[in-house]
This record gives sequence, C-alpha cells and structure tokens, in this order.
Amino acid sequence: MKIALINENSQAGKNAMVCEQLKKVVEPMGHTVVNYGMYAADDAAQLTYVQNGILAATLLNSGAADFVITGCGTGEGAMLACNSFPKVLCGHIESPLDAYLFSQVNDGNCVALPFAENFGWGGELFLEYTFEKLFKTQGGGGYPPERVVPEQRNKKILDAVKEITHNDICSILKNLDQELVKGAFAGEHFQEYFFADCKDEKIAAVVKEIIG
Repeated sequence: MKIALINENSQAGKNAMVCEQLKKVVEPMGHTVVNYGMYAADDAAQLTYVQNGILAATLLNSGAADFVITGCGTGEGAMLACNSFPKVLCGHIESPLDAYLFSQVNDGNCVALPFAENFGWGGELFLEYTFEKLFKTQGGGGYPPERVVPEQRNKKILDAVKEITHNDICSILKNLDQELVKGAFAGEHFQEYFFADCKDEKIAAVVKEIIG
C-alpha cells in the first residue's frame, strides 16, 4: 500500500518527526510512504488544511495513493476538508483506539490527526502507537465480531451515498478557485511524486492543465 503524508502550514515543523514515525511502523509491513510535505514552516508552498483536502482527494481518486495521513492543529479542519470530496472517507483520530476502530469499523482511506491539541511530551509515541493500530490489521474486519456484517454493509451504503452526493473529482478541480488548487499542487516534490504514481490519465491531464 502507498501511504501519502500531508502536513499543513501550522504544523509543518512536525513533518519530519511524523514521517519518521510513520515509516518506522509501516515500512516493515511492506508499505511505502510518500511525503508530500509541507516539509518546514518556511516552505515556499504553503498549504492550508483546505488545500490538504484538495491534495488528499486528488491522490486518492487518481490512485497515486491508497491511504492519506494528514491533520492540522486539532485535526478537525483537515478532516472536514477531506470529507468534502468524493471517494475520501476521513476519520478524526485522537488515540490509538480511535485508529483501530476507524480501520476495522469504518474502513476509511484517510485520517486527520491533532498535531497541536494535547500533543506534547511523548508525541512521537502517540504517533507510533496510532500508526501501529491503524495499519496492523487489514481494514474492514469489523469490531466486535458480532457486528462485522452490519458494519460492512453500512460501509457499502455510505460509499454508494457519496457516489451520488459528490461530483467527480475532475469537475471539482476545474470548478474550484484555480489559485487555491494550484497552491495545493505547488509542493516541492508534488509533480515528481504524483505523475510517477498517478493511475488515472484523465485526472493527470486535469492536474497538468491546472498547473500550466
């Protein structure tokens, strides 16, 4: 699985630490981490949590990533932004228990973490334990065992609802404020990583058109 990491501007200083803990946990499992930044607070490309949502949706819809790790100060803004888009099911994760239950019950493809709220001494351990619980077991297994069937059924229902309530990602990218979208794609390594991994030619063409 290809896991993308995205940090917005208020928490960019934690990017290296988050990436280190993520790789520590998931690379031995056979997963790959692609770090889309921000890499530092003074990066030329400044991402807001709204742009995190745009970038996450583009990566997931195009197949350039299978899962996205993102967040902001509280995690709430990033979660709301990500869930504004089709084919993105983002959970707000405050604990390793949240991570495990989101994976097993909701089987989403994106999480938003609170990188400032209650995040201090031992923050790297919080990330390590959270990532372990998020990825240790294949998603959608259900919990508790007697609830597996209705949980899996509800996930399929939710996916079908989102297909109807959201426009396709290409239309969305074209209709959004173009400077906002360009900013979401302005990261130092975005073009290098995205076009190498993108599996959808239509989305790739729209992204190229927007970048110019």
